[in-house]
Amino acid sequence: MHEATIGFATAASLIALALAFDFMNGFHDAANSIATVVSTRVLRPQWAVVWAAFFNFVAFLVFGLAVADTIGRGIIDTRIVDAAVLAGALTGAIAWNIITWWFGLPSSSSHALIGGLGGAAAAKAGFGALVGSGFAKIGAAIVLSPAIGLALGMALMTMLSWLLFRKPPHRVDRWFRRLQLVSAALYSLGHGANDAQKTMGVVALVLVAAGSLKRDFAATDIPLWVVLACQTAIALGTLFGGWRIVRTMGMKITKLKPVGGFCAESAGAATLFFATYLGIPVSTTHTITGAIIGVGATRKLSAVRWGVASQIVWAWVLTIPASAAIAAAAWWIASQLA
Repeated sequence: MHEATIGFATAASLIALALAFDFMNGFHDAANSIATVVSTRVLRPQWAVVWAAFFNFVAFLVFGLAVADTIGRGIIDTRIVDAAVLAGALTGAIAWNIITWWFGLPSSSSHALIGGLGGAAAAKAGFGALVGSGFAKIGAAIVLSPAIGLALGMALMTMLSWLLFRKPPHRVDRWFRRLQLVSAALYSLGHGANDAQKTMGVVALVLVAAGSLKRDFAATDIPLWVVLACQTAIALGTLFGGWRIVRTMGMKITKLKPVGGFCAESAGAATLFFATYLGIPVSTTHTITGAIIGVGATRKLSAVRWGVASQIVWAWVLTIPASAAIAAAAWWIASQLA
């Protein structure tokens, strides 16, 4: 362990703020887990959020904590972490989530958090406080995760279209209404694993600043109560849902049928499983949006509402710099009040 830089009360407040972000993450990203299953009318919204929230919560039983390790040690230098940096980072992430939720834009909560951490750390100690390899990995994932989701969604939809070409449409619809329950569960499992771990990484940084965790901690050092608290917060956020974004994701990008919903969710789940295994904090929003566009584009390019898609892309481009700027300002205010 090391000397504490923050007290118990401050640590408790920062953990509460981190869990508030986690709740907002689930609330904001509920659309990622349920938009397709709601838009295809396989489940009613209230049952869809319960289904997604359950699999969000149990994800820690399936996956390790490699993503939490990346966020905790691979984004910013742990030596400069203090209360003002953590408060600034979380304020930037939460503020940007609220802004994009208000306008119904499915931006990435993950990238808002990463931008917040980077902005607050750079404001305190300059760009040398950022871990270049971590940001390079995230930069690659920004491009690759939607591209992989799109490619897998398109491939699955194309393959199933050939296999089911001569099957009666009503029978195909009935089959995939059932299968979509499985694909929605898998996607929610991947979402709960990748996204909840990001907050675990932030709480780990709070514990480092409080002297309860060593600076070079490993993922296995993160206490179980942190894991359970973060999984619970994201599951509760999903239960409350973000209906503005559900409409954008499930209905405005392209029109989905159960078979298309199954393909999009399966493609997204496969991408998230792979990224979580590698410890890469990817955007679940980017991933599922790419998969939905891939499914829609198999019919014809005009089946995708590219105007809506372009608005989403602009939200993606702005997320890290915007949340970083808000976090830097929040760090300055917090450092003046300290």
